[in-house]
Amino acid sequence: MFRRKNHSNSEQGVEDQQHKVKELRASLGQLSGRSAQFCTDACLKRYLEARNWNVDKAKKMLEETLKWRLSFKPEEIRWNEVAKEGETGKVFKANFRDRHGRTVLILRPGMQNTAALDNQMKHLVYLIENAIFNLPEGQEQMAWLIDYTGWSITNNVPVKSARETINILQNHYPERLAAALLYNPPRLFETFWRIVKYFMDPKTFQKVKFVYPKNKDSAELMKSYFDVDNLPTEFGGTATTLNYDHEEFSRQMAQDDVKVAKFWGKDKHPPGPGGNDSYSAVEVAPEP
Repeated sequence: MFRRKNHSNSEQGVEDQQHKVKELRASLGQLSGRSAQFCTDACLKRYLEARNWNVDKAKKMLEETLKWRLSFKPEEIRWNEVAKEGETGKVFKANFRDRHGRTVLILRPGMQNTAALDNQMKHLVYLIENAIFNLPEGQEQMAWLIDYTGWSITNNVPVKSARETINILQNHYPERLAAALLYNPPRLFETFWRIVKYFMDPKTFQKVKFVYPKNKDSAELMKSYFDVDNLPTEFGGTATTLNYDHEEFSRQMAQDDVKVAKFWGKDKHPPGPGGNDSYSAVEVAPEP
């Protein structure tokens, strides 16, 4: 007796996902303006993935992001507002990508040059937005390469700053991080890590990888993420030495600012129907 051929699990999975996306969109109600530009199907899918495809939880998470973006206005930040934070190159977009074409953000905690948490977070959010804006078509995630050269207990990032960074990344940029590679953290960092890791959800925690220069497994891990010919020598590659040129980077960011402003139409968005668009925040990042 022949059995009726069933759809494969993968086909059923795709259909279920599409249904969940439609369900989430319906639960959000009518969207307009930037909110409509924000909530692409890919965006909704990321929030569903972050909440294990629970529509109610994904909706709550997305609404919190919309409120955050409405007050923080990340799409309106321009480089000249945060350029001072970037003078030392403590966070910048690398001039190379990983093996999957993902944008790479290089973070150097040892190069911290300011004390104002609000400005630090504004600078970081600007670069996260820029990294996502520059993703190639079909790619939704970025990689973080965190270099602990020069890091010490005296220039250590405060726990409050680390917690806020994790909060922003997890709650407002879900499924945007592919991996965070912690390169050559000193032994003192272990104490700091034992505190910080409790702020992370399981999905984010699994993406954090420790890399040690003289460790064979670490070398293989780096090769799995990067082409050594593109990777700077500081990270075990064979490319030229990593050199942050603040003036050149500023020129690049100014050019990107023009593209970002054009993408969103204009910096200030008018209210929606009725004079108030409660979802006037923008998409977590523009889709290609």
